[in-house]
Amino acid sequence: MTLNKMKILFIGTVDFSYSCLEHLIKHNFKLCGVITKKQSKFNSDFKDLTPLCEKNNIPYFFDEKANKQTKEEFIANNSPDIIYCFGWSYLLPQSVLKGAKYGVIGFHPALLPNNRGRHPIIWAIFLGLENTGSTFFEMDEGADTGDIISQREIKITTQDDASSLYAKIKTTALEQIIEFSMRYEKEGKIAQKRSQDKNTGNSWRKRGLIDGRIDFRMCTIAIYNLVRALTHPYVGAHIETEQGDIKVWEVSTAEMEYPINFEPGKVLDILDKNKIVVKTYDGAIILTNHEFLEIPEINTYL
Repeated sequence: MTLNKMKILFIGTVDFSYSCLEHLIKHNFKLCGVITKKQSKFNSDFKDLTPLCEKNNIPYFFDEKANKQTKEEFIANNSPDIIYCFGWSYLLPQSVLKGAKYGVIGFHPALLPNNRGRHPIIWAIFLGLENTGSTFFEMDEGADTGDIISQREIKITTQDDASSLYAKIKTTALEQIIEFSMRYEKEGKIAQKRSQDKNTGNSWRKRGLIDGRIDFRMCTIAIYNLVRALTHPYVGAHIETEQGDIKVWEVSTAEMEYPINFEPGKVLDILDKNKIVVKTYDGAIILTNHEFLEIPEINTYL
């Protein structure tokens, strides 16, 4: 196959998808079609891919129930050699998995076979993991279970939040994409694939609204991890109040010690007019970026 003539059909619908598609275009790979969504309430980091498609004359297809054409028909009409599915929170049917000569390549931001499943960036930060990964694999009918074609480890620092870790993973992943795409174009295969043992590793569950609730009976580090895990581009952690849920986007740990006999949730101090110091189970946390319209008074409870 002539270099840079492999036909890639791209599937995605989030910010990461946009960066990957843009990067492939920049490196002169041949994009024969894009499958995406018009909008998504499901993905908080949703990003419209159609401006890239229109600018570069790439056919695109909205995978919507109202669409009379099927994605299988769109794929068949554009005859891809390979399909890249990066940033798509749905399992693909067998009809799509078999839709290209070299199959479908998927992506998961974790060190597979560990940490398959939902919300990998959020869970990794919340659980205090020291590393995660950027893994590309040949998709099968399972969730993140196919043969690994490229994997790199990524360190997580205690200063990382969802935004910075997202950026780290994206930078690493873009390098990987060009490397294995070049190999596919030259050889039509990945020589050193690694099979996953489907009986090892774990799978993270879907998170719900309750998983983002700040409960000041939690220890300080757990609240710190929760807030940085859910900050932008995600939905934000929240405090339940009588006025409704209040979003919290950033916190810091309080350096000074507070009496152990103060109850969790007690407002201990207000710093710089809007930074709220709140007692936790084992210390105190400072709410530094939040959506309180009225700052609670000292000695009240959250």
